[in-house]
Amino acid sequence: MTIAEIAQRAGVSKACVSRYLNHGYVSEEKKARIREVIAETGYTPSRNAQVLRTGKTGVIGVILPKINSESISRVAAGISEVLTRQGYRMLLANTENNIEQELAYLELFKNDQVDGVLFSATLLTPDHRDIIATMNIPVVMVGQRADYLSCVYHNDRAAARDLTQVLLASGRKCPGFLGVTRKDRAVGSERLAGFLEGCKLCGIPVPESRMATCSFSIESGCEAAGALFSQAPEIDALFCATDTIAIGAMQYLKGAGKRIPADVEIVGVGHSRMTEIVSPRLTTTHLFYKTSGIEAASILCQILESGVDMKKQIMLGYELIRQDSTLPPAGDPGARPNN
Repeated sequence: MTIAEIAQRAGVSKACVSRYLNHGYVSEEKKARIREVIAETGYTPSRNAQVLRTGKTGVIGVILPKINSESISRVAAGISEVLTRQGYRMLLANTENNIEQELAYLELFKNDQVDGVLFSATLLTPDHRDIIATMNIPVVMVGQRADYLSCVYHNDRAAARDLTQVLLASGRKCPGFLGVTRKDRAVGSERLAGFLEGCKLCGIPVPESRMATCSFSIESGCEAAGALFSQAPEIDALFCATDTIAIGAMQYLKGAGKRIPADVEIVGVGHSRMTEIVSPRLTTTHLFYKTSGIEAASILCQILESGVDMKKQIMLGYELIRQDSTLPPAGDPGARPNN
């Protein structure tokens, strides 16, 4: 079955069928006739022929660090929503936070037939920048700020600063911090900087002995919390860089016989569904992960449509979610957290 045969059966021109297959303008009446013929015949357009004819594949490469993470799944949902609406297919690569895998997928997409790449990574290295500089297709970053790319990222520093002030509003004087490596700009260094800024605004110094790092898992959060409280048992308020880490820390605190929030107040970042299920419900910050996927995919589609890489950068806001793992502000004993 050829385009000419479809055109003859549908009673339209070959150019009309071509426009239909390439998402160009076709009247609704002619669309219906072409669609009916394609359904009857089972015609499938040749992908290679389309690539040669248009120079476009209709495929977007999407590189994500951990697809079983709730935050990343929300990013992926946003990306998929836009790409599906715009007629693109998504080729998904899961790297498990492995830098070598990220570099390998960038090289693959550089040489394979995709129209553009949406890229999310925990760490950005000079090797990432070098490979991206050699790519002749647009790349848009999701979740990290990169001056050399279009990107969509979160205001992690301000979110952590404001959440720290919520954590300390009841009058706690010995806050601790449980985060990830500072090489991770967004979750590591930016959220740590926001925490320290929030403590400074409350007039509270934080020694290194009350800060520790771990990985992105409940198990690691639990283990690291145990080590942190062993060296700094005076901690009465704990800031965790992610909800997952916070839930792990809550497991340790409960096992150690500490009451939350009476003995130790605790907060996380991300507003995952688990924050509403754990007891007590976790005070956290909502980050707009799905929106970041929507915005990043929209930028990429704009670049592909216009042919101009505008190096657009968008910083998203946040929303504080006050729940039961923190106490009301000092001087307001009757208040309850805003759910």
